[in-house]
Amino acid sequence: MAEIPQGDADRAADADRLRALEAKLAALTPKPEGPGPMGKYEQANLAWRMVIELVTGLGLGFVFGYGLDYLMGTTPFLMVLFIFLGLAAGVKSMMRTASELDRKSGPAPEGEKSGERPDRDERD
Repeated sequence: MAEIPQGDADRAADADRLRALEAKLAALTPKPEGPGPMGKYEQANLAWRMVIELVTGLGLGFVFGYGLDYLMGTTPFLMVLFIFLGLAAGVKSMMRTASELDRKSGPAPEGEKSGERPDRDERD
């Protein structure tokens, strides 16, 4: 069985050994160089954002077109025109989000690429 530290000196020695072990582990742990690959939830959030941007563009185009048609008495003309303008705005916004997706994603960590574990030193 393990010995239980009896005094403050034993506790301090154990704390020093623990700090030294943590420092060794921190030195051996690979540090990420840049942004890591996006998780599945982050990708899903971006996909929903793109869908919402497209639908919002279409909806706003419909509302503005219908409102102007109602005020001016030109029944379907402006509604159709603004729906297409809203579609174009939604697609442009989606393309901007897609370019953000390319910018955020990074390479997979090296340990995950080949399935190897990082090098380990010999243990005591």
